Amino acid sequence: MISAELLSGSSLLTGWVIYCLALSWAVIRAPWVELFSDTRRQHLLFGSVLAIFLLWLVRRDFESGLSFHFIGLTAVTLLLDWPLAILAAFLAQLGLMVLGHQDLGAIGMNGILLILIPVAVTETCALLVERRQPKNLFVYIFFSGFFPAALAALFCILASLGVLLLDGRYLMPPWLDDFAGYIWLVMFPEAFINGTAVTALVVFYPDWLETFNRSRYLQAPWKNP
Repeated sequence: MISAELLSGSSLLTGWVIYCLALSWAVIRAPWVELFSDTRRQHLLFGSVLAIFLLWLVRRDFESGLSFHFIGLTAVTLLLDWPLAILAAFLAQLGLMVLGHQDLGAIGMNGILLILIPVAVTETCALLVERRQPKNLFVYIFFSGFFPAALAALFCILASLGVLLLDGRYLMPPWLDDFAGYIWLVMFPEAFINGTAVTALVVFYPDWLETFNRSRYLQAPWKNP
C-alpha cells in the first residue's frame, strides 16, 4: 500500500478515475437480486469483508510511506465472483481509512494495485481453467487458487514499483537490483494463504465457491458394468 504523499497529483487523479469506473462496473454487474434473496450469500459477503479487513490489518508500515500486507483476494474472488469481490475489498478499504491506515487520496491508486489487479488475475486464470473444463480437482485448486495468488502478488509488486518510479517521489533503496530474490518471499506466502483457503472451501463447502463446477469436479468415477 502506498501513501498519498508518495504519489503525484496526476497519479492520484488517474487512480480515482479508473477505480471509480471499476467500482461502477462492479455495482452494475453484481447479482443484487440473488444477494438480497439469499441469506447465505449475504453472510459470505460480509464475512469476506471482515476477513479482508483483518488480513490487511496484519501489516508492516514503513516510515517512508509504504506498507506491506498480504492481499487475500484470490480466495475471495473465487468465493464471491469478481463484482462482489471488488466491492467487498472496497468496504475493507473504507474500514482501514477510518482507522487511519489508508489515505483518502490514495484509495484510488491502492484500489487499482491491491484490488483490481489481483481480482483481474484471478478471474482470468479461473476463466482459462473453465475453458479447458478439466475434471481433475487439483487442477482447479492449483491453477485457480495457488498460482493466481502468486501471480497477483508479483503483478502488484511490479505495478507498485512502476508507479513509484514514474512519480519519482520515492527514493529507491540501493538493494533494488537484488529485489527479485525478495519477490519469492512475498509470492509464496500469498499463494499459500489463498491456496489453503480455496482447498478448505473445496473440501468442506464447495457450494460456496461461485467459480467451482461441483458436478464436474466431484462427479463419481465412471465404472465399467
